Amino acid sequence: MRVTGGLVDRSRSVRFTFDGKSYTGHPGDTLASALLASGVKLMGRSFKYHRPRGVLSAGSEEPNALVELRSGARREPNTRATVAELYDGLEASSQNHWPTLAFDAMAVNDWLSPFFTAGFYYKTFMWPAAFWEKLYEPIIRRAAGLGTLSREPDPDAYDKGFLHCDVLVIGAGPAGLMAALTAARAGARVILADEDFALGGRLIAETHEVGGQSGAGWATSAVAELAGMPNVRVMPRTTIMGVFDHGVYSAVERVSDHFAAPLAGKPRQVLWRVYAKRAILAAGALERPIAFADNDRPGVMMAGAVRAYLNRWGVAAGKRVALFVNNDDGMRTARDLMARGVEVVAVVDPRRDIRRQAGLPHMLGVVTGTTGRLGLTGINVRRIDGREEHVVCDALAVSGGWNPTVALTAHQSARPVWDEKISAFLASPNAPAGLIPVGAAAGAFSTHGALASGAAKAAEAVEALGFRAPAADLPQAEDAPVRIAPFWHVPGKGRAWVDFQNDVTVKDVKLAHQENFRSVEHLKRYTTLGMATDQGKTSNVLGLAVMAELTGQSIPETGTTMFRPPYTPVAMGVLAGRSRGEEFKPTRLTPSHKWAEERGAVFVEVGMWLRAQWFPRPGETTWRESVDREVLATRKAVGVCDVTTLGKIDIQGTDAGLFLDRVYANTFSTLPVGKVRYGLMLREDGIVMDDGTTARMGEHEYVMTTTTANAVPVFRHLEFCRQCLWPDLDVQLISTTEAWAQFSVAGPNARALLSRIVDQDISDAAFPYMACGNVTVCGGLRARLFRISFSGEMAYEIAVPTRYGDALVRELMAQGQDLGVTPYGTEALGVLRVEKGHVAGNELNGQTTALNMGLGKMVSKKKDSIGMVLSQREELVREDGLRLVGIKPVDPAAQLKAGSHFIALGKDPVAANDDGWITSLVHSPHLRHQIALGYLKNGAARMGERLRAVNLLAKTEVEVEIVSPHFIDPQGERLRG
Repeated sequence: MRVTGGLVDRSRSVRFTFDGKSYTGHPGDTLASALLASGVKLMGRSFKYHRPRGVLSAGSEEPNALVELRSGARREPNTRATVAELYDGLEASSQNHWPTLAFDAMAVNDWLSPFFTAGFYYKTFMWPAAFWEKLYEPIIRRAAGLGTLSREPDPDAYDKGFLHCDVLVIGAGPAGLMAALTAARAGARVILADEDFALGGRLIAETHEVGGQSGAGWATSAVAELAGMPNVRVMPRTTIMGVFDHGVYSAVERVSDHFAAPLAGKPRQVLWRVYAKRAILAAGALERPIAFADNDRPGVMMAGAVRAYLNRWGVAAGKRVALFVNNDDGMRTARDLMARGVEVVAVVDPRRDIRRQAGLPHMLGVVTGTTGRLGLTGINVRRIDGREEHVVCDALAVSGGWNPTVALTAHQSARPVWDEKISAFLASPNAPAGLIPVGAAAGAFSTHGALASGAAKAAEAVEALGFRAPAADLPQAEDAPVRIAPFWHVPGKGRAWVDFQNDVTVKDVKLAHQENFRSVEHLKRYTTLGMATDQGKTSNVLGLAVMAELTGQSIPETGTTMFRPPYTPVAMGVLAGRSRGEEFKPTRLTPSHKWAEERGAVFVEVGMWLRAQWFPRPGETTWRESVDREVLATRKAVGVCDVTTLGKIDIQGTDAGLFLDRVYANTFSTLPVGKVRYGLMLREDGIVMDDGTTARMGEHEYVMTTTTANAVPVFRHLEFCRQCLWPDLDVQLISTTEAWAQFSVAGPNARALLSRIVDQDISDAAFPYMACGNVTVCGGLRARLFRISFSGEMAYEIAVPTRYGDALVRELMAQGQDLGVTPYGTEALGVLRVEKGHVAGNELNGQTTALNMGLGKMVSKKKDSIGMVLSQREELVREDGLRLVGIKPVDPAAQLKAGSHFIALGKDPVAANDDGWITSLVHSPHLRHQIALGYLKNGAARMGERLRAVNLLAKTEVEVEIVSPHFIDPQGERLRG
């Protein structure tokens, strides 16, 4: 219900719906505060047992009140009602129930809870194994998950950006605001980021005075000063999600989540990569619950949250409110409630040294249980003398103490350390360099302590950066000491909830201990403690405390689970940014793209490039007709293919030859100038990384080509070798993939065609097979020419500066009309290379060696090179190991399937009888049937043998014959001219 006060704008109302029913709220409300003001306490159902749940907290740590916002394509599940900013027309609905929130048939799980204890899934679904795929898995999949996706494309835009600053301040509470003011007044570039839409932290949730004015008023003044400074960027609605190396922080800014749809030209969210020289962690602290029987009913809330709804939003959690606390901070809630006219019916406290306060109905004891079905109606109290008492109430404020928000300090494996004074974990001394906790995040819970901590640490940070910090001018504020008696749970027979979202109870923790899952990491996974959307913010410490009691260890001895990014749930859309649809990844167009479009080419994505797949002609009704024509024309006359996408790396320097000897398995330092050699590159483990050709253009100048897919990885690998492995070598590298347009000209008429545009003599005597050189074309345009063949025909690759690529292909086609010139695409290229037995990506799959490909002799033993030693491991050089072979169906009309496995005739198609597999499959227009390449055990000795090619997935089985992988011109007569 609404009470007086609060910071919402009561002069205006906004309308919204929840589960189809209309409500009103005010600007400044969250969905949770507006629902509480309207008397709605039941907001959701728990994940496992579908128990009724209401709001527990007032921030991003909320585990209960998860809702779906909006409708249609913009529907967003699993949104915390506590951080959903209210706007006019907001649509919200509860989730994880059927058929209604008030009557959920799945709540039968709660009655069956004795069977669904911790580890239930692990124990139950192990047997019988045959039930898994058709029974267990479908049931689990239908039951799993929270909320539903729209399954429609997200209509909103997301973006990414980069920010730089001297000091990043994380959190805009009293410590954060004071730190930002100190750093900004010193002249440092400051970014102030806070996940809330209203800045001030606990200052806007309390009744404390700061500097003679209300905490909210002081916060407003501080934010206004910061916003007016040119060296400060104030970022509300921005959550720092993770801490990474070298002072890099990830931040998600919710630009438009407080609108029904983003404003024109605005993204919904932005993922920022923030580079900060120093970071001040002023993220405050999170209140933790106390576990007791049925402590999860709607109406049971954290005491600090009750106070926040009261003071910030002007909403009372109930008409008759009880409290269960173990620290003095909880008393503030009682006083604030009474000041607003809300009846406080009991303040239950287990501390014997409690400081009673006039007017408060203190009860020395513990809460042992609650009553009510869809909402709290009362609590059961056991006094210290053993007397039992029932107290009628509709809200219960619980406080088990406060946990400093140190998750970000642990994102680089620095585990937090225990502090007995506050009974909570603090940041490790090994926290990420440059990240400095202040205020409540550092254990300073008073307002004065937070202000002083923020100012002092910010001054130290900026002075370390060379700035001169002005003397701190701290406003007066409360400085109450921390008084807490650790109290974690109330023993009893009922279920006491530790993790509200995942329905983990104290009994579950006890069962994990009983079954020897006592390591905190095992505890987490066995019980699912802390694995919900709140990542254990409200449950982890309580769970650790219970386990510590069971093991007889202290909490720090029990340990902590590891915090990982992101700090709060992140939409997949903001991680992708603009990378969706056509912009999923950059698309590069080859120099001949426009010309190919004019020819009606069909394109395919190859790496980041669009390449012509085939060139259909009028009358051709299938792609096979086009591809077969291109293959036949190339072998009969001459074909032209754009191969610009191959990686090109210029390697220069007096040690270039030595460098290549070390990165290639074979030798290049002895390669004569003007010659090309095929090269094989191995990984450190002896597996083939890439293949290609390298041409020696001068005494200390080489040009390496790589496969299209590995252009970037190979260049990155070479740079690592140059900079880290052999920095003393005189070698320079530059990627020139985009600098040169390159075309393959293949076929019997290839030389005749090129002779018409190349200005130099390219006869067989002047330019033999595997020659290379710098030439000019068309009367003086500089070019590179390589006589290499991927098709098995006489072939060349000619390269010109990229801007001339379109003109070159048009000239080649014009000059070759009478020679039968034909453009061919990647499909024909694939057929040509399989017919010749050349390996490509399917064969270079990251698990094959040079010996597997029949290229074992290329791995030189006369020199050292990356991967050479490990390529000779016993298992990799077995005589009966996999070898590259050719495959053809015994029945020419039979249809093979790529990926089929070789099984001997008469043997069962099981893994024990697997002899290899088909890697590449094409239809050969020359042989008029399918042919394939593949790897076969002891393949070199099995030529002519017949096997079965079995594909269990496609349910096909074809008898095949093993043949040489060289289907066309095995002696290489054609390519030598």
